[in-house]
Amino acid sequence: MTHETLRDTIKTAIQQGEEGLYPPMDEILEPKQVADMLKVHHRTIIRWAEQGKIPGFKLGDLWRFRREAIEEFIRKEEQRYAGKKED
Repeated sequence: MTHETLRDTIKTAIQQGEEGLYPPMDEILEPKQVADMLKVHHRTIIRWAEQGKIPGFKLGDLWRFRREAIEEFIRKEEQRYAGKKED
């Protein structure tokens, strides 16, 4: 087996191992990306995160958000207000 073939075999095995052994990491978003999703200013997203109104976490001084958590937040808000329309 040549050095190049061995390298390609190892690379393929690692990629397959990563796909098979570890669940995919949820996408991490910056405040601007969340703001674009919700059509608000990025400072609004930071303020809501600081107030605990939207799920997020800090990495040092930077706010970050999991896409899955933001999508769940949106679903809950939709359900909450859908219930009020029926009243």
